[in-house]
Amino acid sequence: MSENGVKAGVEPGDRVAIGITFGNSNSSIAFTVDDKAEVIANEDGDRQIPTTLSYVDGDEYYGTQAKAFLVRNPTNTIAYFKDFLGQEFKSIDPTHCHAAAHPQDVSGSVAFTVKDKAGEDAEASTISVSEAATRFLRRLVGSASDYLGKKVTSAVITVPTNFSEEQREALIKAANDADLEVLQLISDPVASVLAYDARPEAKVEDKIVVVADLGGTRSDVAVVASRGGIYTILATAHDYEFSGVHLDEALMDYFAKEFIKKHDVDPRSNTKSLAKLRQESEATKKALSLGSNAQFSVESLADGFDFSATLNRTRYEMVARKIFEGFNRLVESVIKKAELDVLDVDEVIMCGGTSHTPRIASNFQSIFPESTKILAPATSATAINPSDLQARGAALQASLIQEYEAADIEQSTHPAVTTVKHISNAIGVVTKNADGEDVFTPIMQAETAVPARRTVHIAATGDVLIKVVEGGTHIKVTKPEPKAKEEKEENDDEDDSDFDDDDEEEEKREKIWKIGEALAEAAIKGVGKNGKVEVTINVAADLSVTVTAREVGGKGGVRGNIQAP
Repeated sequence: MSENGVKAGVEPGDRVAIGITFGNSNSSIAFTVDDKAEVIANEDGDRQIPTTLSYVDGDEYYGTQAKAFLVRNPTNTIAYFKDFLGQEFKSIDPTHCHAAAHPQDVSGSVAFTVKDKAGEDAEASTISVSEAATRFLRRLVGSASDYLGKKVTSAVITVPTNFSEEQREALIKAANDADLEVLQLISDPVASVLAYDARPEAKVEDKIVVVADLGGTRSDVAVVASRGGIYTILATAHDYEFSGVHLDEALMDYFAKEFIKKHDVDPRSNTKSLAKLRQESEATKKALSLGSNAQFSVESLADGFDFSATLNRTRYEMVARKIFEGFNRLVESVIKKAELDVLDVDEVIMCGGTSHTPRIASNFQSIFPESTKILAPATSATAINPSDLQARGAALQASLIQEYEAADIEQSTHPAVTTVKHISNAIGVVTKNADGEDVFTPIMQAETAVPARRTVHIAATGDVLIKVVEGGTHIKVTKPEPKAKEEKEENDDEDDSDFDDDDEEEEKREKIWKIGEALAEAAIKGVGKNGKVEVTINVAADLSVTVTAREVGGKGGVRGNIQAP
């Protein structure tokens, strides 16, 4: 076996490859048929499969069935364990495992103690986190094999951008132990962008994309530059304070207080009651993503008291307001980290289960300009199911590389190949408009991977001087004119003046090009009336630039070389 996880034993022609998203809360499996990736349902009909294992009388349950045992059989149920892979015990956060089998320190690494054998006298087993991952992946592969009617041999698996080398190696080992060949590990945000870009109606165009991956126990946001179909990750942020479980907890606190009002008992003080409260709060949250009202109902929630309540979406959004604001701050922080502005962003792709929440998508709409597409079910009729995105992207990648020999896959996915050079500033041309002002036309956007070639046509007549320059963007802020004092009535009370402030025009922000250093000049003489000049910029792998300019339809032209910086 190679260090990449590609086992030499599987011949390319014999491979059956799928895409896997192995999440901390939920996992998905997908398969590509005729260039279209579909997420596969397991035997329970679930496409989002809880990353949970549970043991009862020697029988192993996984997915939704295992998650149900968190109420009745928590100590033999392993949940929220994926992020522990490849980590030392002293560096993990076991918070989310309090309602399940607790992580334990075994020689510095993470393990769980569960009764996984039949018989009342059977001793408990110590299962390493790697073994738990192997068992779970084996079940995922088994479900995919049953669905497809043939044994799955290989997979592309998605991983968070902050997964360390040790975590990657541990995941590959766990998969190999489950008799699964890992073709490649791809980052979660790239898988999400790939799922959108692979659609038949998609156009390959240069764009800046924010991928907001809002999961159950963590939120990861990345800024991705897509240039000529090549993706470069410009900045990432990872947050464990704002995620799906925090929305659940806001609802748990709300319903617990309502229960206390009625029965003077706190359901959070009892382990079983707390598990029931958590499960029904999560179900209520999901129902409020689809409808405007939801029913919360639990039999014998605490001290034998049944509890039922109705919650509408408006009230829910008030209860969880601070968490929704946290998602906004997270997205804004990663854009700032990439040294960009919201005006630079062309698309926001929302993925992960928490992205189904309409309020989060509508909040993002208010952060970004109208021209930015927010790709989520609540804001776009053409949005892909956020829970399916990463598995789809992984399945598409698997279909692209499954025909290659093991050594070729390893070479093509080696960091030296996939981490490519790219230009830091945009390159474009400056021409004069009718008023004699300089106008910058970008030809090659910043962050374009090299080597690259781009061409642009510019309307021109007569003798034309074309300057090739580097360009950057900056944000021009236009403050509104202050209102005249007479317009404000002197007898306005404080509340009214608050409303006046809200009605005042907001400052206007627009992205404008800043013309930087000149790289070259080219003169084209005698361009015909209503003619066009074609300018081609070719940046080589060593960052040297070749510029070609000619009249469209004319003869000859000029060509110049600029040495690499």
